[in-house]
Amino acid sequence: KAALIHHFIPTGKPTPTVRVDPQRSVYTGDTVTLTCEVESTGWEFLWYKDSQPQSPVDKGTNTLSVTVSHAGTAEFRCAARRGAYTTQTSAPAVITVTARPKATVTIHPADPVFIGETVTLTCDIGSGHHWQYDWVKDSKPLSEAQQRKEYTISNVAESHRGVYTCKRRRSTEPRYSETSDAVTLTVSAEKPKPELTSSHKGAALIGNPVVLYCKLDQSAGWRFYWSKHTQSPETETKTETHSYTISSVSVSDGGQYWCRAGRGTPVYYTHYSDALWINVTGTTRSHSLTVSPSRAQHFSADSLSLSCEGQSDSTGWRVRRYTHSEKVSDCSSGLGSVTGSTCNISSLSTSHTGVYWCESESGESSNPVNITVTNGAVILDSPVHPVTEGDPLTLRCLYRDPKPSNLTAEFYKNGSLLQTQTTGEMTIRTVSKSDEGLYHCKHPEKGESPQSRISVRGASFSVFSLLSSLMAVSPYLLVTIVLGVKCYRAQGENSQSSCGSLITNTLRWTFQY
Repeated sequence: KAALIHHFIPTGKPTPTVRVDPQRSVYTGDTVTLTCEVESTGWEFLWYKDSQPQSPVDKGTNTLSVTVSHAGTAEFRCAARRGAYTTQTSAPAVITVTARPKATVTIHPADPVFIGETVTLTCDIGSGHHWQYDWVKDSKPLSEAQQRKEYTISNVAESHRGVYTCKRRRSTEPRYSETSDAVTLTVSAEKPKPELTSSHKGAALIGNPVVLYCKLDQSAGWRFYWSKHTQSPETETKTETHSYTISSVSVSDGGQYWCRAGRGTPVYYTHYSDALWINVTGTTRSHSLTVSPSRAQHFSADSLSLSCEGQSDSTGWRVRRYTHSEKVSDCSSGLGSVTGSTCNISSLSTSHTGVYWCESESGESSNPVNITVTNGAVILDSPVHPVTEGDPLTLRCLYRDPKPSNLTAEFYKNGSLLQTQTTGEMTIRTVSKSDEGLYHCKHPEKGESPQSRISVRGASFSVFSLLSSLMAVSPYLLVTIVLGVKCYRAQGENSQSSCGSLITNTLRWTFQY
């Protein structure tokens, strides 16, 4: 028999298939391998993307590696070619790409932070579990922060300033996050100092509201602490905002105020603000502090007497003081010797600088006064209590021994030159509210004094001053008013018309002469 061999020749073109590896969720940044599978060998493979059969994206082997950089979907097809013969194009392989989660670094409290403060950097990425964290500072791995979501620096130093990034990784998909955007931690060596201001320019009237403002340029995350000269730091008033309102001012609200800010745990505090005086008008205190010598500035090593005596009732009153370096204290706490309600300091030092006042056993207090003690050679002789509006005021430059032969001195208000006087003193003949401010004097050889605040209170009104004014205008007018009042009191309502005619005739005669 003759053997008959038949060869099978396919009548249709073969169609390849595309296999995708890995067969899982794909995230931006991943690499995907595509394989074009077709029977037999010797083929050249053509790869197409997103329905563009006329423009192959690759020619050659049956595998194609693609690194996906954008979220969304992409379609890949393939065909095989051998000589002039080309297979059918495969069905599309659709790759769905999900955006890889990106880490975010946050700094708390907000930048900048200050030396000694506590700061926390957090690497956040939203939802997900079993993440591990990789931190980088200035392009170098930050070993002490690895594997931790939060990196806390409990005592910030200048060495901690720099550029920080983080990313997260884990064993399940997505295995890692995108690296966060870089954040810069700025460390400031200068502790901030707030500015304390008031809603009132001048004295506050009893019963009116007063608002204090603690202004701080770096305002994020701060709480604000308020203190008065009668308070110790342990009894500061705390507010969440930078304002403090006294809804109805009373006499006891008058005095010297400070503010500071704090944030974090443990609390990092700013410097105290400069002191702000709140003067309250509308009544007169029954007690006041007597200072001898009666001036606001004193030389170190000099003596000073502070007294609550000389009042209608000084029993139970004592001298108290407050400085930033100490708590509220009284004379018996090493300040000086006590005799009744008088405190005597035999040798002053700069540590005696502070705010002084009289305080009763029941808590009633006098208006405070500010005492400044200097080691320098020059002080300003200025009043320790507010000056009454309309009164004269003389300021003098005083010198520590030996006194200069040349007494010429310059006088300044709020840092600006007011006068130069050869006598070493200047006089304001009639004080007004516009004269309030910080004053100091300067000698060309001895130097300059510390600053002291001059406060001005409104002129008081009394019946005596009214009668004095009337007497200055006309003694006859005063007599007319007195006679009229007596006449009305002496006669009943039925006879008051005769009093009216008496006053009319007297006034007519007064103005004629």
